[in-house]
Amino acid sequence: MTTVKLSDIIAPSFYDLHKDIKADRHTHYWLKGGRGSTKSSFASTEIPLGMMKDPMANAVIIRKVGLYLKDSVYEQLLWAIERLGVSHLWQCRQSPLELVYTPTGQRILFRGADKPKKLKSTKVRKGYIRYVWYEEADEFGGMEEIRTINQSLLRGGATYTVFYTFNPPKSQRNWINSEVLVPRSDKIVHHSDYRSVPAEWLGEQFLIEAKHLEQTKPEQYRHEYLGEVTGTGAEVFTNITIRPITDEEIKSFDHIKRGIDWGYGADPFVYITAHFDSKRNRLFIFYEFFRCAAKYDVIANAIRKENTQNGTIIAESAEPRSNDELRDRGFHIRTAVKGPGSVEHGITWLQNLEEIVIDGTRCPNAAREFNEYELDRDSRGELKADFPDKNNHTIDAIRYALEDYIGRKIVKSTLSKRKLGIY
Repeated sequence: MTTVKLSDIIAPSFYDLHKDIKADRHTHYWLKGGRGSTKSSFASTEIPLGMMKDPMANAVIIRKVGLYLKDSVYEQLLWAIERLGVSHLWQCRQSPLELVYTPTGQRILFRGADKPKKLKSTKVRKGYIRYVWYEEADEFGGMEEIRTINQSLLRGGATYTVFYTFNPPKSQRNWINSEVLVPRSDKIVHHSDYRSVPAEWLGEQFLIEAKHLEQTKPEQYRHEYLGEVTGTGAEVFTNITIRPITDEEIKSFDHIKRGIDWGYGADPFVYITAHFDSKRNRLFIFYEFFRCAAKYDVIANAIRKENTQNGTIIAESAEPRSNDELRDRGFHIRTAVKGPGSVEHGITWLQNLEEIVIDGTRCPNAAREFNEYELDRDSRGELKADFPDKNNHTIDAIRYALEDYIGRKIVKSTLSKRKLGIY
């Protein structure tokens, strides 16, 4: 096999990721970024490179619509094979669309998810499907669709590498922007953009176009070229930071507040714990218990585990019987004070915080709900003024928990609307 320099085919931002893949440290690699980030080039290089080192490895490359395979990922793989200097070792087939490593017969197969039966029946003569690549992963219908495909393909082997390449959609509510926030021990999320790519790889005109957009439409530039989730203009919270909150930080917290939102029917029960730093106007959310159809004993055990000193909990007032059940188990329960405008006022108060820090590993549902919470639009596409009453269970629990702070200083509710351009 021809010797090539890593720096000749892989941009610097991917060096550490290449080492991670080589060492089989993770299974799922979510590669997001803007135009010219070379994320697709990286995936297309890693797959044939890995296959030539493992005689049992095969690959399946997937796009949502099969019609686009030949002119996109197939050509991308041909480019990678040529750059690796091994074109003479690979046979290109058009019908069916596939690449064959001639020394061993290993295959790279190309499939469209618009024909699920073909995906389900995908088989290889030798070895197993070690590599799977979802190109333009945001085009898929959601994680459930992808999970179903993975369950069909990832069988019979000891080691797998799955790539998901995509340009992040504008809205945080989009399923794939939410999915990358979900923690998994076998998962890496990698972000890149064109600024870490050698200029000669991109060409002068690419850089000219990027600079022009940066100067004329900076928000569009951030989305298209930097791969940022810039939002749709309907986001309620623009002050969210998702990051780990360390045990050391938690030990230093001295203004701990706890809240409960009781679930109805299919809605979940939520118990949440946060620290409010009034000096810096920052909120830290670091514990949640989020469960549908949870029994009282299960709820009580979860609360005791976190609330070891039996601190006061402010709970939703609409469930007096449920609150009494917890009181009977020894908890200090105080019911939240509700009234006209209390929801809007509480959300506005949260909007005006300097920062809401959420530990995405400890509190995945809070991270998801705060990030995805957006104003609805009417039939004309205009933003509605009212805050939506859906997918806001952790938000409600936080409002109850912080009732003492929220009630101290009234912030005019029109502030939140002005931020969103609603008057």
